[in-house]
Amino acid sequence: MHMTTATIIPTALPSMNDSVAVRGAKFLWKLKPSDADAIHRISLEHSISRAVAHVLYSRGYQTSEAITSFLFSSYERDVAHPSKLKGALTAAERILTAIKNQEKILIFGDYDVDGATSCAVMLLALIPLGASINYFLPNRVRDGYGISAKMVRKALASGYKLIITVDNGISAHEAAEEAARLGIDLIITDHHRPHGTLPQALAIVNPNQEDCEYPYKHFAGVGVAFKLMSLIYEQLNKILPTKIYELVTLGTIADVVPLIGENRYWVQQGLSKINAGRSYALNVLATNGNLTKEQLSSLDIGFMIAPQINALGRLDDAREAVKFLISANQDDINRVGTILKNINEERKQVEQGIYQEVLNAIHANTIDLEQESVIIAASSNWPAGVIGLVAGKIMHQFGRPTILLHADHKEGVFKGSCRSIPEFDIFNGLSACKDLLQTFGGHSFAAGLKFAMHHLPELQARLSAQVNAQVSKDDLIPKITLDAELELTDINHTLMKDLERLEPFGNRNSQPSFLVKNVSQIKPPTILKDKHVKCMVFYQGMVKPVIFFNRPELYRLLKEQGDAPFHLAATVSKNEWMNNVSIELQGLDVAFEV
Repeated sequence: MHMTTATIIPTALPSMNDSVAVRGAKFLWKLKPSDADAIHRISLEHSISRAVAHVLYSRGYQTSEAITSFLFSSYERDVAHPSKLKGALTAAERILTAIKNQEKILIFGDYDVDGATSCAVMLLALIPLGASINYFLPNRVRDGYGISAKMVRKALASGYKLIITVDNGISAHEAAEEAARLGIDLIITDHHRPHGTLPQALAIVNPNQEDCEYPYKHFAGVGVAFKLMSLIYEQLNKILPTKIYELVTLGTIADVVPLIGENRYWVQQGLSKINAGRSYALNVLATNGNLTKEQLSSLDIGFMIAPQINALGRLDDAREAVKFLISANQDDINRVGTILKNINEERKQVEQGIYQEVLNAIHANTIDLEQESVIIAASSNWPAGVIGLVAGKIMHQFGRPTILLHADHKEGVFKGSCRSIPEFDIFNGLSACKDLLQTFGGHSFAAGLKFAMHHLPELQARLSAQVNAQVSKDDLIPKITLDAELELTDINHTLMKDLERLEPFGNRNSQPSFLVKNVSQIKPPTILKDKHVKCMVFYQGMVKPVIFFNRPELYRLLKEQGDAPFHLAATVSKNEWMNNVSIELQGLDVAFEV
C-alpha cells in the first residue's frame, strides 16, 4: 500500500514506553519501546544528553560495556589480524615473490568507487615496494562486470605472470579456469557473497568464505585489499602510505557497507586523517560539491563526494578513475575533476528521468502495488550505471524490494540492479532463482543480475512468492524507525556534540531520527524550488526552522494545518555556511492530530 495523504492519528500519541506504529503522511513510523530509568542512568554514567542516551538505548547499547565499546572504538578490540583472512598469507607470499623476481603484476578492478579505490590502494602500496605493476578497470558497457577469460588471455599476451582481482572474482569460474590453463597465478580479493563452488585460484581472500575464520564479515572490497596490503607491510616492517586511509574511507562509505565494528574504526581513522589534511583530489571534489566546511563527515562523503566518484565509472576510459585518485599532477586532477562534475550533473538528470518514469508507471497501475510484492521495471533507454541508484530511491519510496533492468535486445537479456528492504534478503532470493539467471551477485540489501528476457515473468512470480511467504504486509509499507523523543528545548550545541560521538553515520548506524511531539507553525509554510518545503515550528517557547527535502506534497497539508499542533519526525543537523553555524531540523514526515 502506497500512502500519499496524511492519516489521522489519535490526539494523544502513545509514549515510546510502548512499542507502537504511527501512520504519518508518507511513512509508517516505528517507535521502539524504551525505559525512562535506564535512559536516565545511561545519560548520567556517560555524561551524555538524555536524547542521545535514548538513541543508544533504542539501538541496543544498554549496558555500560556495550556503550563504551561503541563510543570508543579501539584497535585492540575492533581490529583482527589480517593473517586470519583465509588465503591472505598465501597471497602475500606470492605478491612478495613477484616483486622480488620482477614479474609483471596486473590488478583487475571494477568500475565503481569500491573497485577504483581498491585498485588505487594496491597501486599506492605496491609501487613503492618496486612492483612491476599495471591495472585494468573494465568499461561498464563494453566489458561488463568482473574478470573474464578474454581478459586473462590478453594478460598472458602482455607478459603478466600474476593477476590480482579487487572487488570482483568470487564468481569468475571461467576466468579462473583459463588462468590455470595458461599458467597465470590468480589471486582473488573480493567481499561479495559466494554462491556455489569457489573459483580455482592460487588464493581467495574474502571474509565471506564459509571456512574463513576472520571475525568481521562486512568489509567493502577496498577493506579486503587494505587488509592484504597491511599484512604485506607488516611482514616488511614498513608503514603504509597515509593516503591509503583516505581511499579506504571513500570506498567503504561509497559502497554503503555497515559502519559498525572494524569498518567503523577504519572510517573514524580515515576521517581523522582526511580532516587533518585532504588530498588535492578530495579537495577538488569538495569544491565541486560546494562543501566549504573544514571538517567533513561520513554524510558529506556519502551524499556529496561519493556520487561524484561514482561518475568515474561512467568515463569512457575507466583507468582515469584510478589516475584521478592517485595522481600527484594537479592539472590532471583538475581536468578529470571538471569532467566528473559535468558527468555527475548529467547523471542527476538521467536519474530523475528514470525515477519519474517508474513513478508514472506506478501511478498508472502499470506496476500494480496491490498485486506485486516486488517492483520490477525495465527499459532499453536506461543506462546500466544509473539504475541501481534509482532502484534504491524507489525501494525507500514504496517500502518494497525493487529491481530495475536495462534491456539489451541485441543479446536478448536484461541486466539490472536490485535494492531490498531489511526484511527480505535479496541475495538469498536470487539464489533460489539461480536456474533462471545467467549471472548474479551481491549482498542482502543490494545485488546485480543478468538473465534472458523470456525468464522475466517467472522470475517476478517466484520472487514475489518468496516475499509474500517471508514478509508481512506491514513490512511492505514505507517506514522510518524513530530512535528517541526530542523536545525543541533539547536542541542546542551540547546535543550536537553528543550526536557527533555516534558518528560516522551510514549503513547500520544511521543518523538518528527523532519524534518531536505537538509542535505548531508560527506562520504559513513556504515552498522552495517547487520541491522543498520549509516551515517554522513552535513549542514551549522555542522556535525552530524545519525543511523537508523533496516533499512538495507537504506544502498543501501544512498550509491546511495552520497553527494546529502536529507531530514531527526529523533529524538534527549542523548547518555551516559563510562562517555561520546553526542547528536545524530536517523533516522526514508529519502526522496530524484530530
